[in-house]
Amino acid sequence: MHEISIALNIIDLIKEEAEKNSAASIQEFEVEVGSISGVEIEALKFALNIAVKDTLLENAIQIITPVAAAASCLECDKEFSLSWFYEPCPFCSAMNIQIIKGKELKIKSITID
Repeated sequence: MHEISIALNIIDLIKEEAEKNSAASIQEFEVEVGSISGVEIEALKFALNIAVKDTLLENAIQIITPVAAAASCLECDKEFSLSWFYEPCPFCSAMNIQIIKGKELKIKSITID
């Protein structure tokens, strides 16, 4: 379950930002997780709940926002939703696509006090 190491990295990054800004506490943080990022959201939530114990993030509101995958066809220039990496364009059947969202795993916001 790699979500534990991801949760620990998220906490470290948030703590670094809090220290840079001399924060006494962290009120809330939001993480965006793409649907094809390889991260299981429920496992990440579970890991974060355990990993925040005895940290500045212990009482913070955790917001995990899923991001649906989308791609753009490089042949017909149309955008479409994507359920996995190797999916042809539903408009022209081309495999020449560019993923435009859905792979992300990022800290979107941190609210400090």
